[in-house]
Order: sequence, then structure tokens, then C-alpha cells
Amino acid sequence: MSTSLVVTKMEKTAAERGLDLNIYAIPEQNLRDELELHGGDIQAVLLGPQVRFKLAENKKLTDEHQIPIAVIDSVAYGTLNGAKVLDQALSLVI
Repeated sequence: MSTSLVVTKMEKTAAERGLDLNIYAIPEQNLRDELELHGGDIQAVLLGPQVRFKLAENKKLTDEHQIPIAVIDSVAYGTLNGAKVLDQALSLVI
């Protein structure tokens, strides 16, 4: 499954709620570079369930930038429940 499909659903839900958010997906292996380039603008990081085993490794990176990180709920991911994934992301920053 493509994470970009989940992102599209999240963007739709955010727009319906009147939230102006920048939501995007990158390959997990690019996280270090993304944090270096845009760390000041990133409020939360969600990992796809398929890379949950890399959470501890990536938490070290996000901790350096004081950015919360979590693994997307696998049921929400598998059912493309953008609202639930968006709520999960928002719960990290609110």
C-alpha cells in the first residue's frame, strides 16, 4: 500500500476541518536528510507500520530536533482512514 494514499486522505480530512497543514510522505531512509533540511518546520513524524521496527532508530533522530514520532496505527493505515491517522498526528503536537 502506498503511504501517499493515506496522505491524500489526511489532507482531505484536514481541509474539511479547516486546518491548514502541510502533510507529505517521504521514504523512511530519507528522514535524516529531511530533518536536517526542514526540521524547524516539522511538527510530527509518523512512520508507516511496515517500518515500525525502525522506530527506536528514528526516534533518536527526531529527538535531536525535539519532534515527536510514532508509528501509524496499522488498522487505520490498512483501511486508509485518513481521519484517524490525522488525529494520531495531531495528538502528538496538541
